[in-house]
Parts: sequence; structure tokens; C-alpha cells
Amino acid sequence: MRITKRTNIAVRLLMYCAANADRLVTKSEIAVRCNISENHLAQVINQLAQLGYLHTQRGRNGGMSLGRSADKIGVGDVFRAVEGTVPMVECFADADNTCPLVSACRLRVALTDAAQAFYASLDGITLEALVCDNDALFALFEAPPSAGCMQRAS
Repeated sequence: MRITKRTNIAVRLLMYCAANADRLVTKSEIAVRCNISENHLAQVINQLAQLGYLHTQRGRNGGMSLGRSADKIGVGDVFRAVEGTVPMVECFADADNTCPLVSACRLRVALTDAAQAFYASLDGITLEALVCDNDALFALFEAPPSAGCMQRAS
């Protein structure tokens, strides 16, 4: 399974914000630290803000922060929200489907089951679990680890 570039950017962006939860971060610093074009980043920031995952503040001292606690942001929910209704394969798209095998293809059912399993595995992961005590990630982001990571419930 391959996720869209937009979803990849969304997760990197949220991880950066979670790793810097004690301050507002800027679009330009995220672009540099996460190797993302500012144009793509702006679109994703807008979408995540509309969905409530980010809080944005305009102006000279503006920036963004998480719109809710990292332990309340499920990775599966983010993937679903950002991926939307992007079909995994052509036969999932009603409008552009040209596959002549649709009516008899069992692969479609198998792929639907696989997609559900994919999202189910992501549902058990929070944004906090991706960043808490992840010293290697903080080193990549060149940010000090944030204090007070909540312990993940087992």
C-alpha cells in the first residue's frame, strides 16, 4: 500500500509540532527540518487546521501548534481524514473505472480487507507514541525533548 504525499507531509508536520509542543512553530522551519516544499506544506496546514489537528496563529509572532493533545490524535484518524476517498486501485473508483473484471474480481474484496487491516493497525497508534521518548527524532528535528510525555496505556 502506498500513501499519498499529502498524508506523508501531514504526519511529518504533526510529529514536528508534537516534538515542539512548548512553542509555536513556523511553516518555514518545518519545511527545512522535514524537507517539504512550502507550497505543499501550506495546503496540508490549511487542511489540518480545518480538521482541528492544528491551531494556527497569523501575524509577526504567528505560527502553529497542535490543535489537541498528541495523545488524542490517532494516526489512523489522520490517515483517513487526509487520504479521504482516494481509491487504492482503479476498480475502487466509480467514475474512472475501466477495468472489465470488476463484476467477477475477487481481488477487490481482498484489497478492501487489506485496507481495513491497514487502518486498524494505525488506529492503535497515537501521535504521542510516535514522538514521546524518541531521542533520535528529536535529534533529527534539532529540538530538545519535550517534558511530560504521557505514558501510553497498554
